[in-house]
Amino acid sequence: MDGRADTPESQTADWGAFGRPIFDNPEARALSRVGVIDVGSNSVRLVVFDGAARSPAYFYNEKVMCGLGRDMGETGHLHPEGRARALSAIKRFVALADGMGIPPLTAVATAAVRSATDGTDFCAQVLEETGLDLYVIDGEEEARLSAQGVLLGWPDAQGLVCDIGGSSMELATVDGGDVGARVSSPLGPLRLTGNKNKRRDQIDHWLDKMAETIKPHRRLYLVGGSWRAVARLDMVRRDYPMAVLHDYQMTPRSIRQTLDWVKAHDLDELRHMAGLSSARISLVPLAGEVLRRLMNRFEIKQVTTSSYGIREGMLYEQMSRDLRMRNPLIEACRYDEARNARLPGFGRTLYKFILPIFSTTRMPKHLIKAACLLHDVSWRAHPDYRAEVCFDNTTRGNLGGIDHEGRIFLGLALLHRYRNARPGNRIEPLLGLIGPKMTKQAEILGKAMRFGAMFSVAAPERLGTLRHRPKRHELELTLPPRSAALYGEVAAARFNSLAQALDAEQIVKFTK
Repeated sequence: MDGRADTPESQTADWGAFGRPIFDNPEARALSRVGVIDVGSNSVRLVVFDGAARSPAYFYNEKVMCGLGRDMGETGHLHPEGRARALSAIKRFVALADGMGIPPLTAVATAAVRSATDGTDFCAQVLEETGLDLYVIDGEEEARLSAQGVLLGWPDAQGLVCDIGGSSMELATVDGGDVGARVSSPLGPLRLTGNKNKRRDQIDHWLDKMAETIKPHRRLYLVGGSWRAVARLDMVRRDYPMAVLHDYQMTPRSIRQTLDWVKAHDLDELRHMAGLSSARISLVPLAGEVLRRLMNRFEIKQVTTSSYGIREGMLYEQMSRDLRMRNPLIEACRYDEARNARLPGFGRTLYKFILPIFSTTRMPKHLIKAACLLHDVSWRAHPDYRAEVCFDNTTRGNLGGIDHEGRIFLGLALLHRYRNARPGNRIEPLLGLIGPKMTKQAEILGKAMRFGAMFSVAAPERLGTLRHRPKRHELELTLPPRSAALYGEVAAARFNSLAQALDAEQIVKFTK
C-alpha cells in the first residue's frame, strides 16, 4: 500500500520530488488527534484535529460566542455574562474531549483574559472547576501562533499576517517557512471607542507604532472572524460563485467597495444575506475602519483570507521541520487515497504513466499528482452522480495548499475522470474563474486518468508508456505483451477520446 512504512517496497521506492508519505510514520500518528481550546475576547472554541498530520481534518469544531471582552475598555473587567458563558463552554469542551479519549487539551487565552484585572482570577476558576490550565499568551506570542497557522496552509507564504480578535490585533511577517517580526495592539473592535475622528486617531496611533517593527509588504493574510466576515460580504457583493473562504483573494479596492456597500445597507439584512451571526456582523463596521487604514499604512496590494489561525498554529507548533515543509495538498490527497481508494498506491503509478502528456505544458505538477491520488477515492458514490461528487468534494473540501483556481481545475479534472461531457450549467459560473485554457487542460487530465485507470489491475511494469508529440499532433501508446489483453474496446474508446482532446492522431504499438 502506498505510504506504509513497514513494507519493503515503501522503504526502497524512489518517491521522486514529492518525498515519501509521512502520515503512517510514528511522528505523524502522534498528531492524528490533537485537541485545542482558544479562549478569545469574542468567542471560545474547541477544535479537535484528526487525519493526515500535515493537512489535518477537523474531527470536531465548536464555537460559543461569549463576548468576554465586551465593555472591557470601560470597566477593565471581563464581562460578567461573558465570563459565565465562557466557563460553561470550557466545562462542556473538557467533558467532550474526555469522552473522545483524546490526549490532554492545549488551551490558550488571548487579549481579553491577559488584559482584564480579573483575568488571573478567571484562570484560577477554570483550573479549579475543570482541571484545565489556561495558558495566557502575550500579544507577540499570539501573533506568532496565528502566523504559524498561515504557514500550515501555505508553507511558502510571504508577507504580513494580520490577526484581529475582539480586543486586540496582531501583525507578523512570514517568509521562507518562518515567522519573523511580530507586534500586538489594542485595535480589536471591542476596544475601539469614541466618535469616528477619535477612533481614526486611535487607529493611526497604533498603526504607526506597529510600523516601527513591521515594514510594508504588498501581500496581506487575514486571520480572524471579523476579517472572514468582511471576506464573506465581499463574496456576496460580487456574487462570487464559490463559498470557500480559505484562500479567497481580494484587492484593497474591492475591500473598500465592500465596506462602502456595507455602510449603505442595513446590517441585519446583510447578516441574512451572508449567513453571519448578529455578534459577528456588529463588529464589521469597526473592523472595517481598521482594515482601510491598515492597507494604506502598509502599502498592501493583495489580500488573502485564511481560515487557519491560532488553533492551527498550535498544531503546527507540535510538528517537526520535516512535516512543516511538506506540501499540505499532496499529503492530504495521499491520506485520502490510502483510506478510501480501491487500489491504494496506484495513484503514484498513474501519475508516472500520464505525466509525458504534460511534459511540454506549464501545468503545476503538484495538481497532476493530487488528481492522480484522488482519482478513485469517490468510487463508493452512485455511478450516476460520481462525477459531480468528485467536483463538489474538491471545490468545497477542507484542503490546504491550493487556491480557488486550483480547486476548480482539480475538481473539473476529476469530473472528467468519470464523465466525458460536463453536466448542464451548474458548474459554468465556476469555470469563469479559470478560463478556457485551464478548462481544456483539466479535461485532458481527466481523460488521461480515465484511460489510465483501465490498466489499474496491472502491475506498474505492465502499464506501458505514453508519448505525446504536440508539434506532430501524435499520441503514442506502447504496450508490452502482457498488457495487450487489457487494451479492449472500452480502453480503445477512452484512448481515442484522449487523443481527440489533445488534437492528436492516436498510435498504438505492441512490443514483442
